[in-house]
Amino acid sequence: MPLCSFCSRNIEKGTGLMYVKTDGKILNFCSSKCNKNMLKLNRKPRDFKWTSEIKK
Repeated sequence: MPLCSFCSRNIEKGTGLMYVKTDGKILNFCSSKCNKNMLKLNRKPRDFKWTSEIKK
């Protein structure tokens, strides 16, 4: 199962979003919340408590 590119959660089969950048890199997202935070708002996952990449 792929991991979310923003929050690093497992994505169930048949759910989630796949975004392909122009350079060919594939980003997988578990929800539109993660998609918007990374692509539209340009936020870093280390700044949020609900992600697994939180800065300790």
